[in-house]
Amino acid sequence: MSSDGVAAVERALDILEAFNERDGALALAEIASRTGFYKSTILRLIESLEKYGYVQRTTDGLYRLGPKTLSLGFMYQRNFTPADFVPQALRRLVDEINESASFYVRDGDSRVCLFRQDADRAIRDSVHVGHWLPLNVGAGGHVLLAFSGLTGDKYERIRGRMYATSVGERDPETAAIACPVLGVRDQLVGVLTISGPRYRLEVATLESFVPTLLKFASELSKQCGGDETRFLKATRRK
Repeated sequence: MSSDGVAAVERALDILEAFNERDGALALAEIASRTGFYKSTILRLIESLEKYGYVQRTTDGLYRLGPKTLSLGFMYQRNFTPADFVPQALRRLVDEINESASFYVRDGDSRVCLFRQDADRAIRDSVHVGHWLPLNVGAGGHVLLAFSGLTGDKYERIRGRMYATSVGERDPETAAIACPVLGVRDQLVGVLTISGPRYRLEVATLESFVPTLLKFASELSKQCGGDETRFLKATRRK
């Protein structure tokens, strides 16, 4: 494909990404404002997007996403499995911070470890795939509760910061920091956690991991169809 062809594809994708779930339909001027493209460019590309069902024009001259985008979403969901990308992300995270990382999901009043990557260190916390842990203690449990909709100042702070820490809660000798992984419409997919012995992971050390943890949680959330901008905003607040 020529460079002109690649540029046209990228512009078409930029037009599709100008829409978000809060939009019913957009005027041509709004699409131009969001993409920075000339209206003539948008009209030329939208003609092809309409032809293939990715965009529809309404009777009042506005534009909205077409049925083909829904079809692609269903196909992605049918073929989607966290096992395709979570283990790889955990390995990269552990390589970067040299501490162990886990991925938890909620199951009733407990959390279960779906994926685990141990750091190559002689002393580390003992968590294995399939371990069931309580929700009411530990950073991972706090995040799962916060993003399951629990109210209260504690959970409001976690939702605002996009992470939680714990030192000596579940086990007096361990500490952890956790961040949510979000999917479509901010639906909670699971929790990404860094954990290890307390003597290495006191509060200051845990806080230093925040940008890295948010980066990986943002990546995973994007792969799950979530909005990574929530994590970017939290990183800037740090």
